[in-house]
Amino acid sequence: MQKLEAHEMPLHKVFSSDYDFRIPDYQRPYAWQEEQAVQLLTDLAEALERGTGEPYFLGSLVLVKETGQPRCDVIDGQQRLTTLTILLSVLRDLTAEVALRDALHKLINQPGDPILGRKPQPRLRHRQRDADFFHKYVQTGGAIATLLTLDRSALATDAQKAVRDNTAALHRELEGWSEERRLGLVRMLGERTFLVVVSTPDLESAHRIFSVMNSRGLDLSPTDIFKSQIIGALDDPGESASCARKWEDAEETLGRDDFADLFLHLRMIYEKKRAERELLKEFPKQVLDRYLPDRADVFVNDVVVPYAEAYAQIRDARYEASSGTEQVNAWFKRLQQTDNNDWRPAALWALRNHEHDPEWLDRFFRALERLSASMFVRRVYTTPRVTRYAELLRQLDQGQALDSPAFDLTESEKADTRARLEGELYLVGKIRKYVLLRVDEILSEAHGVKYDLPLITVEHVLPQNPEAGSRWTDLFDEDQRAYWTHRLGNLVLLNRVKNSAAQNYDFTAKKAKYFTGRSGAVPFALTSQVLRHEDWTPEVLEAQQKHLVDLLVKEWDL
Repeated sequence: MQKLEAHEMPLHKVFSSDYDFRIPDYQRPYAWQEEQAVQLLTDLAEALERGTGEPYFLGSLVLVKETGQPRCDVIDGQQRLTTLTILLSVLRDLTAEVALRDALHKLINQPGDPILGRKPQPRLRHRQRDADFFHKYVQTGGAIATLLTLDRSALATDAQKAVRDNTAALHRELEGWSEERRLGLVRMLGERTFLVVVSTPDLESAHRIFSVMNSRGLDLSPTDIFKSQIIGALDDPGESASCARKWEDAEETLGRDDFADLFLHLRMIYEKKRAERELLKEFPKQVLDRYLPDRADVFVNDVVVPYAEAYAQIRDARYEASSGTEQVNAWFKRLQQTDNNDWRPAALWALRNHEHDPEWLDRFFRALERLSASMFVRRVYTTPRVTRYAELLRQLDQGQALDSPAFDLTESEKADTRARLEGELYLVGKIRKYVLLRVDEILSEAHGVKYDLPLITVEHVLPQNPEAGSRWTDLFDEDQRAYWTHRLGNLVLLNRVKNSAAQNYDFTAKKAKYFTGRSGAVPFALTSQVLRHEDWTPEVLEAQQKHLVDLLVKEWDL
């Protein structure tokens, strides 16, 4: 067991020569928002106003630190330390009292001491990417005013934008305080504000305790832990910094949530079975152990970076090649209209391994969409669905590719899909719009979803509840209405909100007033086809039903 130390430390001892805080490059960037920064100040202000003299605890720090050595890596507490440094810097630059300003500056920056051999340096050193910015605009005396004039859109990283925004927010709050009240806050910070400082010389044990001790900050995600393990395994400082930057670029491209989802998909790509435990426990054994300790850079360069780019291309439908991009991106848009992401690992595998072959990708994603659509329409639940995709991944890894048997639908699966398409489709809310958009594409011979409309609704031609005595009750008897109302042939797409009164119009009025746009046209090929009919009779509806189902049966080879 490595030695573990935990102490309650007053803030003036935390920001002293006892600690030389470093934010490792593998740590996530500074990410607190204005709400969290102002809440910290609000909590301090409330403690100040209570005036009880009781200690005020700000939470905890978890450090990798050798006993007796000031140098320490911050594993947990970066957000709090950074925000406290900003707060102290704002207070320093707002005060008019020279002695107080100098005292605050010494909390932020260690002064040089030739007798003890200490060089002047900041108490907190940020990750390499943001260190110069933070020192220049926050830790340097008098720099806050300059920071507030910077255009946030021109700043290089999200962390720098967060620093600027939080500095501005704290400055706005404290500028309205009296000098006396600010002095009271400074004294409270120095005399009775404490942090629990937990230190261990072992990185692994520091990670084990961070979640228990992290009472106030943004929790580290599993990907933050994986990053620390990967970047921490790199001995060369230049390589470590380079890989950390690539990792962070990938995370910023996808956003924190999608980046976390990417690792769930990577686990599936490598392990090819449904998860049995949380990612933090499974991923290291299933994936990381293949790269640690000697191939950590390979994991960043050959796994994280290319798969993050593939994820972004799929999510944003922005695949690029010399030809064939429209078809491939259309498949991405279609697949994303389903109600699950279980198809993504196979899609990521395909894009990672055949990025430069758009014709192959077109054929692959056609097969993947057919499989996905069939399971979607049949409402296949999670376990068999994931099992099917896992089997597909195994076959892809074995080189079967487009011939993978997992792509094939059994005769029973085909029959079940046809039956769902022929049935009361409207009553299955999750699938009806997807099916209608697909059949609309076929009718319009479009390459992909071409509608960029804020609202698309599914409407009935024969209304659900026609008024007594209307023409609808003359054309359809009760049994016919019960049979046909919710079937595919009786449904159209509109780009307007539902209108309960218009839904019951007779067919002629419905075409003129409800199914037709303001310009006299409608953007959907399916709806335009319905408008060509003079009347909507059981015979017309039956023919429409057969026509639409046949189109989908042909498209999906059912």
